[in-house]
Amino acid sequence: MVYDLKSAKEPPLKERGAIAWIRHNLLSTPLNIILTLVSIWLLYIILPPLFNWFVLDANFAGTTKAECTNDGACWVFINQKLKLFIYGFYPESELWRANLAILLSGLAIFLVASEKTSVKIKATALLILPTISTILLIGGFLGLEHVATDRWGGLLLTLIISFVGIIASFPLGLLFALGRQSKMPIVKTLSVFYIELIRGVPLITLLFMASVVLPLFFPDGVDFNKLMRALIAITLFQAAYVAENIRGGLQAIPKGQYEASSALGLTYWKQMRLVILPQAIKVAIPNLVGSFIALFMDTSLVMIIGLYDVLSTVTLASSDRDWLGLGTEGFVFVAIIYWVFNFAMSRYSVKLEKKLDTNRRD
Repeated sequence: MVYDLKSAKEPPLKERGAIAWIRHNLLSTPLNIILTLVSIWLLYIILPPLFNWFVLDANFAGTTKAECTNDGACWVFINQKLKLFIYGFYPESELWRANLAILLSGLAIFLVASEKTSVKIKATALLILPTISTILLIGGFLGLEHVATDRWGGLLLTLIISFVGIIASFPLGLLFALGRQSKMPIVKTLSVFYIELIRGVPLITLLFMASVVLPLFFPDGVDFNKLMRALIAITLFQAAYVAENIRGGLQAIPKGQYEASSALGLTYWKQMRLVILPQAIKVAIPNLVGSFIALFMDTSLVMIIGLYDVLSTVTLASSDRDWLGLGTEGFVFVAIIYWVFNFAMSRYSVKLEKKLDTNRRD
């Protein structure tokens, strides 16, 4: 039998495209219709005034608060304090180093996230590029001016803490997850003790301990600056949550996978590296990304030990007597920054899940 493909008709308009999406998602039931109408009404009430404040009545040009004469947002404040929000107190003459460090770290993230990059290149980029970035930021040799870490701040500091916390906590958390699943009593007990202890203590407590108690364990003449102490505390804190996320992935793997890999004669570490962990990490991706997003937002807690992240610099700038009353604009600016980075991580996790989904049918 021969079918005439030319005579095939497209589905009705109401069953395809935007119209179909609206029918199935917004107007499928009486309750959905009511909720859709209420949502449209709320948007009608909220969006026009918000748009007026953001754009139509906003002030964009000027150098002082006195030039913000309209009733909208005073974006002049953001423009004048932008360097503080991005770099903290980093010397203005050395900002090229900070920009280059951010660029190199971003390149490292891009290479690691790229599907076309080999494992060797990813490992090399993750090791070398952040090291070069750190050398550029600190300086002190090769003619570069030394910049103490207490002068780092703003978005630069937020990204550094987040980057180090995520990268350093993952392998540590992986080891603790395997330790908790271990059949060796001592290893399992120590792993369980560490994970439950850290998860039972707020991050703010660990930061205080890292700032005040940790130096007491150093030998005389040995000390770490506040940033290093914060990085240690955040890494240890995040590793416990990474361990639990990966443990959840390990428990989701069928027992047959362990038995099959053992039947192939693979050693324990080869079983983990080649068979078990790839599947476990795939299952744990949503929880891991949620944990990393929480870490990115928790970086604001470093303010309590005297470090000025992007949120802290906004709080500091809004207390300037020349810009009093403009904290709202600063916090909106910070909220947008947090949303952009968190949304990017969320979308990448969705892309990664789809890529690793072995159950899909193409």
